[in-house]
Amino acid sequence: MSTNYVNTFITAAADCKAKTGIVPSKAGTIGALQLSLLLERPYAMTSDELLLEVHMIRNGIPPEEREAARDRLFGKPQACLRASPLVKQYGWGLHHDGDGRVAAYGAESDAYRDLSRHADLNIVAGMRNSRG
Repeated sequence: MSTNYVNTFITAAADCKAKTGIVPSKAGTIGALQLSLLLERPYAMTSDELLLEVHMIRNGIPPEEREAARDRLFGKPQACLRASPLVKQYGWGLHHDGDGRVAAYGAESDAYRDLSRHADLNIVAGMRNSRG
């Protein structure tokens, strides 16, 4: 099952404490790797490709094993980017363009504000940190 969105903006979670986009301080975490990849190459990857790339980096999987790693990873359900630490903890919004490619925008940015009000986008909130 795919985690990809098209023409969608995922806003920071309603209970996210960060009011600006914060770079995760601990290197190698899921949030730090996701943000690094998204800032280095905005709109270069889909959500599925981003999740796979982070999985491969964190598990030391070589590029030649990409297809097998993809099959293993997506052979079981995966959380979409609404559950990313970037939107839950670090104050980032994630824009998926018409081709499903993703870029990150800090909550303080003009681009974030514009995207969060864009009439042609599906606007969805990041998942809350607590159920209450």
